[in-house]
Amino acid sequence: MEQLLFIFTSLFTMINPLAAVPLYISLTQDLGRHARRKVILTACFTAFIAMVLFALAGEALFSFFGINVNALRVVGGILFFIMGFEMLRGRSVPKKLDQESEDDYGHDVAITPLAIPMICGPGAITMVILFMQEAKSTQHTLTVIGAIFLVCLSAAAIFAVGQTLLKRLGKIGASVMMRLMGLVMMLIAVEFFFAGISHYVKLVLQQIS
Repeated sequence: MEQLLFIFTSLFTMINPLAAVPLYISLTQDLGRHARRKVILTACFTAFIAMVLFALAGEALFSFFGINVNALRVVGGILFFIMGFEMLRGRSVPKKLDQESEDDYGHDVAITPLAIPMICGPGAITMVILFMQEAKSTQHTLTVIGAIFLVCLSAAAIFAVGQTLLKRLGKIGASVMMRLMGLVMMLIAVEFFFAGISHYVKLVLQQIS
C-alpha cells in the first residue's frame, strides 16, 4: 500500500492533471456535454494504455530505436510552446473544422494533445520506465500498473470538474483563462525544451573537449 501511494503521488505530481484543465477547457468549449465526457474517457484511457506500454516495453523500445528520453523533452517542449502560443492568441490547437463532427474532433483532441503529450508526457514516460525497472516481482509490476490507473482516474475526475468550471465560466471566462494559461504553458514548454537540449549541449561540449 505504501509503495502504491508513493508511485501514485510521484506520478500525479509529475503529470499534474490540473495544468491540463485550461487546455481541456479551451479545446472542448464548443462541444456538447456528451462529447466532452467522451473526450475525458478517451484521453484518460489512451494515456493509461500508453503509459502501461511504455512501462512494460519502453526501455527496450528506446534502446532498439536509439531514442533518448531527452529527445521527448525537446519535442514535447516544442509542441507545448506552439499550443501555448495559439492559446495566448485566443485559439486552440487543433481547431474544429466546420464539416467535422463533434465525435471526430473530440477523438482527435483527446488523443493529441490531451492524452499525449499532456498526460502521458516525457516526464511520465521516464518515471514509469524507472519504476518498472525497480519492479522485481509480479506484485510490484501490478502495483506500478495500479498506480498508473489511479492517476488516470484522478485526471478524469479533475477534467470532469473542469467541465463544471467551463459551464460556470461561460465563453468569455473560458477565453480569458485560455489566454492566461497559454502563457503558463509557454513557460512550461521552455523548461521542457531546455531540460532536454542541455543533454545534447553537454554531449557536444564533451566531444569538443
